[in-house]
Amino acid sequence: MTTTFDQLADRILEGGRATEADALAVLRTDDTEVMAAVVAAARLRREHFGNTVKVNYLVNLKSGLCPENCSYCSQALGSQAPILTYSWLSTDEAIDQAAAGLRGGATRVCLVASGRGPSDRDVDRVVAMTEALKEANEGVEVCACLGLLKDGQAERLRTAGVDAYNHNINTAESHHDAVVQTHTYEDRVDTIGRATSAGLSPCSGLIAGLGESDEQLVEALFALRDLDVDSIPVNFLMPFDGTPLADTWELTPLRCLRILTMARFVATDREVRIAGGREMHLRSLQAVALQVANSIFLGDYLTSEGQAAQADLEMLADNGFVVLGAEHGTSGAGADPTIRRRGAGTEAPANA
Repeated sequence: MTTTFDQLADRILEGGRATEADALAVLRTDDTEVMAAVVAAARLRREHFGNTVKVNYLVNLKSGLCPENCSYCSQALGSQAPILTYSWLSTDEAIDQAAAGLRGGATRVCLVASGRGPSDRDVDRVVAMTEALKEANEGVEVCACLGLLKDGQAERLRTAGVDAYNHNINTAESHHDAVVQTHTYEDRVDTIGRATSAGLSPCSGLIAGLGESDEQLVEALFALRDLDVDSIPVNFLMPFDGTPLADTWELTPLRCLRILTMARFVATDREVRIAGGREMHLRSLQAVALQVANSIFLGDYLTSEGQAAQADLEMLADNGFVVLGAEHGTSGAGADPTIRRRGAGTEAPANA
């Protein structure tokens, strides 16, 4: 007997878990049945997150100059993409940019730097930024995304007040070497483990549209579930000129919606964040996608422009959502008109 999506939601709400076969069924749903899957998965989203949406804001601390050859990234070694390259922002510059996002309604600031991984001096910089940010903004969450971590670095970040660490696995282990060769899948898993062991909330996700199969998308999501990460950013490849994947166009709005719906069934009670590429690929289905996802970035991403922050907040309010942390206030606080970061405009999806 074929399991319906409502029956799958019932099973999960009763304490069961989605199987790999269930996840594949979601990915391969007929177009006419996609909304039925969304409605069923929305029951799980409402059970754990109500009508709230967590709003994140990304500060790009360092752009370009990366020795890694990730084929999806315009900052990568060998990329010919036209990017703005700069070294580290000062603490004051980072705090000013973060403040714009916080005024617009964000509750988490993601501090992101390009590169293989931080030096101890780089960690010192992020420590100073975190301490200043927390002193100036009561209750703000800070997530760092600095690449591969070495011994002791996660502990230093945690002691400074960093709440979470993002390091995406990006794709399935079986597909990893087709995407990047300068580090291994095990390197990425090791950094997630270091962050978790240090008491940082682990944040790790994927990029869809890298030439992976349905089975590999399922493999990646189940790996994230097994890693017990707290939040899962789902990026959709933006194939910019000058990168090896420039001509890779595999995604449609319904395909993206299926992927997010699958993520909710598999990672039932975890934060599922719609990250880079949502405007390009979800298009008119962005609000529908929030029936299963419960988190977004406000305004821009790592180096690519998103839609205006005010439009994001209006979309949330128009569809009956409220910003997490503003449940008892107004849900449509005006966005800061200065929300546009140094470096935005030409690059690949956020790795956050």
